[in-house]
Amino acid sequence: MELTVKTFAQTELIDITATVQAAVSKEGLQDGLCMVFIPHTTAAVTINEAADPGVAADLLMVLNQMVPWEAPYRHAEGNSPAHVKATLVGTSELIPVSGSRLVLGTWQGIFFCEFDGPRTRKVIVKQF
Repeated sequence: MELTVKTFAQTELIDITATVQAAVSKEGLQDGLCMVFIPHTTAAVTINEAADPGVAADLLMVLNQMVPWEAPYRHAEGNSPAHVKATLVGTSELIPVSGSRLVLGTWQGIFFCEFDGPRTRKVIVKQF
């Protein structure tokens, strides 16, 4: 199943947990695995704390410090930092499903990571 995520900032983390859960429910998977894949070279996906929005802000702050926008990058398009951040974070997550529910920890959520926005992005949700 293909989902669409609209981003509004150059770097942004968007909680997509409810959207992914809705996709799992719609497809009727009872028990198995759900893969969330980001088919972009300047975006990623991660699982982390969703209860406190400060965590997402902190993650972005540190990534932006680690990989600054201003550096002697060679990529002509000018978005090398986004490519580096996407590589560091990763483009997929594999989540267990039990009783038609994503098996996540109490505080965990699934975050779409935008590193070259704003854009309209795709998220692939595949169930096994």
